[in-house]
Amino acid sequence: MTQLSCFKAYDIRGRLGTELNEEIAYRIGRAYAQFLDAKRVVIGGDMRLSSEPLKQALANGLMDAGCDVVDLGMTGTEEVYFAAFHLDVDGGIEVTASHNPIDFNGMKLVRRGAQPISGDTGLKDIQGLAEANDFPNDFPNDFPAVAQRGQLSRQTCLNAYIDHLLGYLKAEQLKPLKLVVNAGNGAAGHVIDALEQRFQAMGAKVEFIKVHHEPDGSFPNGIPNPLLPENRAATADAVKAHNADMGIAWDGDFDRCFLFDENGRFIDGYYIVGLLAEAFLQKEPGAKIIHDPRLTWNTLDICQQHGGQAIQSKTGHAFIKERMRKENAIYGGEMSAHHYFRDFAYCDSGMIPWLLVAELISVQGKSLSQLVDERMAAYPCSGEINYTVSDAKAVIQAVLAHYAEQSPKLDTTDGISLEFADWRMNLRSSNTEPLLRLNIEAKSCCELVADQVKTIENIINTSQNS
Repeated sequence: MTQLSCFKAYDIRGRLGTELNEEIAYRIGRAYAQFLDAKRVVIGGDMRLSSEPLKQALANGLMDAGCDVVDLGMTGTEEVYFAAFHLDVDGGIEVTASHNPIDFNGMKLVRRGAQPISGDTGLKDIQGLAEANDFPNDFPNDFPAVAQRGQLSRQTCLNAYIDHLLGYLKAEQLKPLKLVVNAGNGAAGHVIDALEQRFQAMGAKVEFIKVHHEPDGSFPNGIPNPLLPENRAATADAVKAHNADMGIAWDGDFDRCFLFDENGRFIDGYYIVGLLAEAFLQKEPGAKIIHDPRLTWNTLDICQQHGGQAIQSKTGHAFIKERMRKENAIYGGEMSAHHYFRDFAYCDSGMIPWLLVAELISVQGKSLSQLVDERMAAYPCSGEINYTVSDAKAVIQAVLAHYAEQSPKLDTTDGISLEFADWRMNLRSSNTEPLLRLNIEAKSCCELVADQVKTIENIINTSQNS
């Protein structure tokens, strides 16, 4: 039995050819349909050059299992999520590698209602079936449970999806806005075009300045990953050149968006979580807000100010979505720019956040910098810093030992969080890479953040070299 290394904690991701190819994609389709006993599944794929052939192989696997397939064409991940709860289907699969290198691809899987399928909720079962590859070959004679091979149909949910997006704001409240939108040659462009047409029809004066707009799987302007500082200049420069109100950049499958203020400054996702929490609490006072443990004080403060209930969850989309469902939370946010919405079947969206921020800018009459500057000054943070280490557990123990005498408040929801009177930190192992991730925040003191980063880096270096 061949082990398939493309199966990760939350999704499927692997290097093309060796870890993921059309034969493996076919087996994943067979396994997915068998595991869910699926009769009808929706699929989509991003703009990568390998996505269409992988999607076709996936569809063949699904259909050979007797499952009808609805192909949405080129989509972002959230379009498949939307279709999975909008249509009468047993689940959905998006073929995407998001922001991974050009020689990678992958898949994100959900079941009916867009509920996630990850390591603890079926992905390992699907992996086992795909690895065993024990599927009947003489269809349908060896497969009596299925009367006939599944059928392939092509459909678009774009109009219904745009209707849903516009349901989060009152478009008539939008003031004239000039927005730089950078799809990074990923899959976001067609949604922006559709929103642009809808705004024009409604009389909303929203001007889009389009950067790297056309989908191109050869990535002529680099992999769409705005988290990398070197990938931010195109958006920032366009904001300044066009005197825009805001810049928005997406990763390849646009399930994350990254915002730039009117000065072209990149805004850390942590402060957007607080901004969106405030937006929802103004619409639904007392609502529950889910956040991750990495950076928390700003979100907690905003929830307290606006009468919301802040609830901490382990980092990762599967954990956040599960907790949101359990709590019926209206919104969940991670500092990594994943934002989750109750009315979007608790899924993450890269379109809803910037629409809400555009509404905030309009209604409050403030620029994006004015909306976040006070919060950034009150709770400055390091941003996430990654370290490649050989023994993550040893490093974490060394950090705990160093601060033990100060008796910090310890939380182990995800890695370790240490809380002191005027600063706090979170140190955790990556779920997907051999990395240790550090986040530090303080109360109104940037120097304290920088000092503690240096201290912890010294501990890491010492423990690595000992």
